[in-house]
Amino acid sequence: MIRRPASRGNWRWRAPLWMRLWGAYASLAFGALAALAPGAAAQQNAEAAACRAQIYEGGFYKVCRFDPAKMRLALFNLDPAGEPFGAFGALRDHLAAQGERIVFAFNAGMFDEALKPIGLYIESGRKLKSLNRRAGYGNFHLKPNGVFYIKDGRPAVLETEAYARKFEREDAKLPEYATQSGPMLVVDGKIHPAFMADSASRKFRNGVGVTAEGEAIFVISDLPVTFHAFGRFFRDGLKTPNALFLDGSLSSLFSPELRRDDRARPLGPMVAALAAQEDEAPEAAPPAPLPKPSAPRP
Repeated sequence: MIRRPASRGNWRWRAPLWMRLWGAYASLAFGALAALAPGAAAQQNAEAAACRAQIYEGGFYKVCRFDPAKMRLALFNLDPAGEPFGAFGALRDHLAAQGERIVFAFNAGMFDEALKPIGLYIESGRKLKSLNRRAGYGNFHLKPNGVFYIKDGRPAVLETEAYARKFEREDAKLPEYATQSGPMLVVDGKIHPAFMADSASRKFRNGVGVTAEGEAIFVISDLPVTFHAFGRFFRDGLKTPNALFLDGSLSSLFSPELRRDDRARPLGPMVAALAAQEDEAPEAAPPAPLPKPSAPRP
């Protein structure tokens, strides 16, 4: 098991399940209305959106796409003083001071009590943690696990041993960024062999897949989902031949356009899509009015 750091300071808990369910329905409803809005401007805004709500096989997801022609993708863990950023807000403020704006951000892999990665981690071309190929318990060690990396501005996902063959050589040039996590969700078009289609284990999950064309797609579930269903969404719904699980209960998203800033627990490594600060940020969608739902039955 990977031990998680306890909550600190004023961190708030994740919203209750009924609230997340209503939020999922609300964002989908607003998206559908926006798609029907008249005028070319509405259509352009929808097409330019980085994060959208999506339903697949009855599951509710937020899907964020990275366009390397418009955004820079990078990994972050420690601030200039060597302390973990720990939260999207701290990272946002740090980047804003450097003239960059977060388009969206995710937590990016598992970490220890000091909020530092437990597997391979490369940031700005510096290897800060070596590849972890050991056996063990927990999701990270459910082989095959894998690596999400960025090299020459292009994202990719590889199973750990394939990554080792490609980059763990003396003559190999390292990626600019890399983070190791596990398990793999999809490996060369196949669902992880340990996943069961009839599994009863449903949890909040987030992950990343890369299409054959090189587009990185980050996904977080709005509701608990099985590993197999999550993998099917990447493989069949998003057409990513390789996809990597990032985390479960700590799955977190920062998206200004969705007005979402998850603060359930302090975070370790984070991945962020960035644009220049002077670029106009997309206008956030106003929240849809919702009736107050009744308390769920036990």
